[in-house]
Amino acid sequence: MIDRRELAGRHAVEVTGILPESPLSVGNGGLCFTVDVTGLQTFPASYPVEDRSGTGPGTLLATMASWGWHSVPGSYGLAETMRTYRTPHGPVPYVDMRGDLSGSAEAPASAAESWLRANPHRLDLGRIGLARPGAAPLSPADLSGARQRLDLWTGTLTSRFRLRGTPYRVVTACHPERDVLAVRIESPGLTEAGVRLAFPYGSQAWGNAADWSRPEAHTSELRASAGGFTVARVLDGTAYDVAVAVTGGGEVARCGAHEFLITFREPVAELVIGFDARGAGHLPGFGEVMAASGRHWARFWSTGGAVDLSGSRDERAPELERRIVLSQYLTAIHCAGSTPPAETGLMANSWRGRFHLEMHWWHAAHFPLWGRPGLLERSLGWYAAILPRARETAAAQGCPGARWPKQVGPDGRESPSPIGPFLLWQQPHPIFLAELVRRAVGTRRALARYADLVLDTAAFMAAFAVEGPGGYGLGPPLVPAQESYADVRASAANPTFELAYWAWALEVAQRWRRLMGLGPNPHWAEVAAGMAAPRVRGGVYAAMDAPPYTVRDDHPSMLYALGFVPQTRLIDAGTMRATLADVLATWDWETTWGWDHPAIAMTATRLGDPATAVEALLRPVAKNAYLPNGHNRQSATLPVYLPGNGGLLAAVALMARGWDGGPPSPGFPASWAVRHEGLLRLP
Repeated sequence: MIDRRELAGRHAVEVTGILPESPLSVGNGGLCFTVDVTGLQTFPASYPVEDRSGTGPGTLLATMASWGWHSVPGSYGLAETMRTYRTPHGPVPYVDMRGDLSGSAEAPASAAESWLRANPHRLDLGRIGLARPGAAPLSPADLSGARQRLDLWTGTLTSRFRLRGTPYRVVTACHPERDVLAVRIESPGLTEAGVRLAFPYGSQAWGNAADWSRPEAHTSELRASAGGFTVARVLDGTAYDVAVAVTGGGEVARCGAHEFLITFREPVAELVIGFDARGAGHLPGFGEVMAASGRHWARFWSTGGAVDLSGSRDERAPELERRIVLSQYLTAIHCAGSTPPAETGLMANSWRGRFHLEMHWWHAAHFPLWGRPGLLERSLGWYAAILPRARETAAAQGCPGARWPKQVGPDGRESPSPIGPFLLWQQPHPIFLAELVRRAVGTRRALARYADLVLDTAAFMAAFAVEGPGGYGLGPPLVPAQESYADVRASAANPTFELAYWAWALEVAQRWRRLMGLGPNPHWAEVAAGMAAPRVRGGVYAAMDAPPYTVRDDHPSMLYALGFVPQTRLIDAGTMRATLADVLATWDWETTWGWDHPAIAMTATRLGDPATAVEALLRPVAKNAYLPNGHNRQSATLPVYLPGNGGLLAAVALMARGWDGGPPSPGFPASWAVRHEGLLRLP
C-alpha cells in the first residue's frame, strides 16, 4: 500500500520569497484564486504576464470562475467571416480569417474578425490584497521573512511574512463545492492595515483578463448585509455578486469607483468571500470552509490513482514524482469545471480565456485513468449544450451528425481563424473521452449520458471521409494537428495521425452501437476498414499526404498515430519505430509544446521502448519545464500550460498500468521501481 498522505506531504510546495513565474493557487475546478507570498493578491505587478497584443502586461494573480465571462457590446456574426472552399463534397463555407495570425501575434483584417475572436472573454472577478490606509501603497520592498506552504493534503495555504517589520500570518482556502474563499489574517499590525477589493472591466486583450482603464463602463454597487457586505457587479450583459462576511471588527468603505477597503479593530480577522453569478446566498463560516477543504483533499488523495517512485535508482525519479503529484492538484483546480478549460486554466488568460477543444483530451482524459471520472464528466456534459450548434456546422458542410469547433467560449461559437475551423483532430475526442468514462463508471451509466454525443460525432466523421483511389480520405481543406500547414489548408489532405484516429474512433462508436442494442452501421464499418494508408517517405511516416509532406517544427503529430491512438491496421510498428528515431534525431525541439513530450512518451511506450518514454517526459527543453508550483511553463505570454500537466498524467498511466492485453509497467526501465494504485488501463 502506498502511504498517500506521506506521498502528498513530501511534495507540499514551499516558497521563501516572490517567485514571479510561480505563484500558488487554491481552487475547486470551478473557481481559482491565485495569490502571492502574502496569501492574497497584494503585489500583482510582481507576477507579470506578457501580452501578445502590446496592451501592457497582465498578472498571474487572478480570481477566475468557469462561469465568469464578459463581452463588450457588438453585433457581429460569423457570416461576415465566411469563405467558400472547394471540397470533395462540393463548395463548403468555412469560418476563416483574412487577417494575419502567428504564434506570437494576430492582426485581424476587420472589426468583425477582431470582435468575434475577442468575445466572450474570461473575466478577472476581483483583486483582493493587503493595503495600508492613508499610507503609500505597499511594495515588495516592504516584504521580508516570507515563508509560504501549500499543504496538498488539506488544500490550504499558510503564509508567514513581515510587512515593514510587522509579522503576519495568513491562511487561505477555497470551498470544494461552492465558489467561496476563506482567509484568516493574524497580525499585531492588522488594526493599522486593511484588505483592498478592486474590480476591473473585462479585457479583450489576448492574455489579460482585467481592464482597469474603463471605470465608466461598469458598476460596483455596495450593499450592507448581516455580518458583512455585498458588491453587486454589472458589466454590460454580465452580472455577479461578491458577498463578504468579515470578523475582527471589520468595516468597509468605498475608496474608488470600483475599490473598497476593509479595516479592522482587532489583530485577528476572518473573511469569507463568495462569488456568484446568480446572487450570493448564505456564506459558510471560515471554519466550515477550512473543514470542507480538509475533508475534500484528504478524500481526493486517499482515493483514485497514485504513483510512488521513491524506490527507483534513477536520479530523475524524485522530479518526475513531483511533477506527477503536483499535476494532479493543478488539473483538479484548473481543469475540472463545467466547461473545458483554457490552456492556462483559471490562472490567467490565453486566447482570452477561450478553450481549445483539441486540447480537452490533454487537459482531462487522465481523470478517469486515475480513478476520478467525475472530474471529466463535469465538462464532458457541456458538449450536449452546444450539440445544436455543432449539428448546424455539420449540415452547412453537407454532412449529418455534429462537427465540433476548435476555439470557443461557453456558447460554443467558433472563432475566425486560418487554423481552428479547419482542424479535425478534436472531432474524435468526445468518443475517446466517453469511452474512457465508460470503462471507469460502467456501460449503463455512460450510455445513458453520452450515447448521442458518440453517435452524432461518428455520423459526421463517417460522412466527412470521402472515398478515393487509395481508400477513404480526409480533406481538403484541413489543418493537421501539426498546425505548420495552415498556409496550405486548401490542399492539405490525409494527415497520418488523423487517419488512424478516424479509423479507431469509428470502431469504438460501432462498439457503442452494439452496447446500445443497435446493429452496426454499414457505412461506418466501410469507412473505418477502408481509411487510406498514411504516406511513407524514406521509410518513415510523413505528416500528411500532400506537399510539403513533413516540416520539422511544432508537433511531430505523425508519431501520435500509434501511442495516443491504440494500434490500428493502418500503422506498422516497424515504420513507426523508424519515424520515432527520425523525429528524435532531426526535430526542432524548441518549437514543440508541453503536451508533445508525454505524447512522444506514449508512442515509445507502445513501441516497447521505455527508456525513450522516460527521456521524453524529462527532455530538458524550454517548453517541458515544470516550475516550483508544478505548472508547465511555455513562454512569457503562455506562463502556464495545463495540457502539459494533464498529458503527463495520461502518459504515466499508460507507462505504469499499460493497455488492454499489454505488459505491466511497459513505460519504465528496470531501474525504476514503480508502485501504483488505482490506475486504469488504456484501450
